Amino acid sequence: MPKALVPLGGIPLVVRAVRGLLDSGSVDHVLVAVREADVARVRSLFAGRPGQRPVGDAARIEVLTGGADRASSVAAALCYGARQHPEAHTVLVHDAAHALTPPELVRILVTSVAEGADAVVPVLPVADTVKEVDADGRVLGTADRSALRTVQTPQAFRMALLRRAYREAGFDPECPGTPSLSADDAGLVERLGEPVHTVPGDPLAFKITTAWDLRVAELLVAT
Repeated sequence: MPKALVPLGGIPLVVRAVRGLLDSGSVDHVLVAVREADVARVRSLFAGRPGQRPVGDAARIEVLTGGADRASSVAAALCYGARQHPEAHTVLVHDAAHALTPPELVRILVTSVAEGADAVVPVLPVADTVKEVDADGRVLGTADRSALRTVQTPQAFRMALLRRAYREAGFDPECPGTPSLSADDAGLVERLGEPVHTVPGDPLAFKITTAWDLRVAELLVAT
């Protein structure tokens, strides 16, 4: 199944991610971009059922059809958001895999943009030694990890800046196309020559990618 729908403590990752955004008190609207085959299923998750904890005001959560990959889905959501919510000047790009991101980190990111930063990402220092290797597995060098950081989500931007970054990357702001992109959202802003600021991340905002990550997350929510 799509990773966003994998249950964590009985609750899909995407639902936990959206809860964290809304619980921050800093997010007015959430756009959930999913593949077309999953739109109805994901909409049902946020419709609310008897006995379930409500995710938030249903009017604040909109599920829409994304693209073939992450970048295309973000571009589709940006296009939709600019049309439906023209008053929005700050946008957060989140990944359901970072389902346990604390609401406080969301508040810090939104505040950073409000105080003048055009692009802000949460980061953590790299704890492990990082080696560069060639195709045969031979070590070419050792990176200076003191200057390295791992990046988490959500990433926060001034709306106009992120839309410009996607437009420069080849996405039509009125009808997004599907260029192949390897950079994350902050990377697209970096390509424009615009500064990207950082704030301290949170260990709980780790990315749930493997079965091991999911097991660790299960232990965390159980306690």
